[in-house]
Amino acid sequence: MKIAIVCYPTWGGSGVVATELGIALANRGHEVHFVTYRQPVRLGLLNNRIHFHEVHVPEYPLFQYQPYELALSSKLVDTIKFHGIELLHVHYAIPHAYAGYMAKQMLAEENIHIPMITTLHGTDITLVGKHPFYKPAVTFSINNSDVVTSVSENLKKQTLEIFDIKGDIEVIPNFIDKSKYSASFTDCQRSLMAADHEKILTHISNFRKVKRIPDVINIFNKVQAKTPAKLVMVGEGPEKEGAELLCEKLGISDKVIFLGNSNEIDRILCFTDLFLLPSETESFGLAALEAMINKVPVISSNAGGIPEVNEHGITGFLSDVGEVDEMAQNALKILEEEEVLDRFKDNAVKSAEKFDILNILPLYEEVYEKAYKSRFNKSYS
Repeated sequence: MKIAIVCYPTWGGSGVVATELGIALANRGHEVHFVTYRQPVRLGLLNNRIHFHEVHVPEYPLFQYQPYELALSSKLVDTIKFHGIELLHVHYAIPHAYAGYMAKQMLAEENIHIPMITTLHGTDITLVGKHPFYKPAVTFSINNSDVVTSVSENLKKQTLEIFDIKGDIEVIPNFIDKSKYSASFTDCQRSLMAADHEKILTHISNFRKVKRIPDVINIFNKVQAKTPAKLVMVGEGPEKEGAELLCEKLGISDKVIFLGNSNEIDRILCFTDLFLLPSETESFGLAALEAMINKVPVISSNAGGIPEVNEHGITGFLSDVGEVDEMAQNALKILEEEEVLDRFKDNAVKSAEKFDILNILPLYEEVYEKAYKSRFNKSYS
């Protein structure tokens, strides 16, 4: 099947999932075309089954804000017609499903009918989407998608509560490709980050307010007061400077390493003992899943879809948002005894394997096949 994928090409979870999905589809023999404003960060060398089409947005003095949705719609029309695309998969309701709908309407004028699958990832629903300025457009985009999927049961529930949705939403969870993660690193260079007697805690995110970066720092501060430890902070974002200042205030700057964005997440996680994810909300918790497949237990909030990934008392511990003291205590429960830490590490990787792409990819292919066969029928039951 010839599939066009629209996503954000950035470091965020939706872009990672969309890119990894496209790569996996190509490996299964599908022809995949990424359409976005920059080559996705997780997309390596292109091959004869993976193609990238850049969306250019011409700048005109008339526009205060350049019309990306218009440029994307036009690019989709051209790509679909020229390459004979059979199915469109957009990640994020706005602006991608909105632009996809306009492309579908333009193509219909030429008697070209292409089904559109929209995958909801989180902030398009829980943050931006429910804003009064955008809510009508999000509702319209979802209701005019041929098939809608969400990455967790929690996100599906929130979507149905917030918006007036006419059809069904299928839950297809996020995934990892366990074949890409090796348990036999010989050069992960743990000694560059910490001494042999120190434990390593890691946080990976886009450093937005919703990630509760001060909680990460405060949890670590309480942990390092009881056991020798280092904290590795991976990512960039608006909360990073405040985090650095907080470390200075607490006197722990020498124990916290800010690495910025990195393409070597697996290498970083290979020397990590514990992952911290105290977010205000997460639609799924992909960062936690990536930690778990690397045998790293997780201390997290119980918000959003995280409990669907991190099993309390098995792969880590869950706490209410903001419960820094409890999260620190739970971290110490895992870290202070090697036998306990090893048990949680083993549990983490075993649980993560349920989300291997080989288990999830057929769910997407089933949706694709259903949408393609029913493309002249708006009822996908």
